[in-house]
Amino acid sequence: MKLENIVPWGRNLDEYRAMFLLSSKEIETKKILGCGDGPSSFNTEVDLDGGSVVSVDPLYAYSKKEIMNRIDEVSDKVMEQVKVHKDDFVWNNIPDPDTLYQVRIEAMMEFLMNYEEGKEEGRYITAELPELPFENARFDLALSSHFLFLYSEHLDEKFHTDAILEMLRVANEVRIFPLVTLEGERSPYVDIIVKTLQGLGYNVDIVTTNYEFQRGANEMLKVVQG
Repeated sequence: MKLENIVPWGRNLDEYRAMFLLSSKEIETKKILGCGDGPSSFNTEVDLDGGSVVSVDPLYAYSKKEIMNRIDEVSDKVMEQVKVHKDDFVWNNIPDPDTLYQVRIEAMMEFLMNYEEGKEEGRYITAELPELPFENARFDLALSSHFLFLYSEHLDEKFHTDAILEMLRVANEVRIFPLVTLEGERSPYVDIIVKTLQGLGYNVDIVTTNYEFQRGANEMLKVVQG
């Protein structure tokens, strides 16, 4: 994927906790895979706390300097769009766009400070769904934030099914957040995929989380090996 087609947007550990209902015990003890983590500080923060996270993203094909330059290029443009569509968001935990900008920049800068070390340690790997470069059952938990379902207009049902099954190949449990599209509507693929996964013997639940920033986006798909 070309760097000019990537829009870096980082989230921190607290947001991951809320989006995926991650307990402290899970963060401390589980082997976690983050699919499409981008320049989030989640990996860095968990690593500093002694946990285990491997993040995959096409962004990691690029150098620290290239990613930093791309963040500089797009951050102000992204925030302009947030301000234009301010009513589409819930301003509770994050009170206003200026605070949002600060939170996102801090997360991305923390990621960048740890990026080169993390690549050397194998914590940041260049890869993307629906193909992952890991052996079966490598992880306890695989997470996908703001990718699957969100881009339903661009990624079809087959892509979603293949991606989720691939995550289930490498992890015992999968959590996906959110379940809405960019327009804030429930993805048309959610119910279909739930039935498909249940038919394959997986335990599937839709769970209300502790996180809602995009209005109406407060649910997670949880899939566990049967």
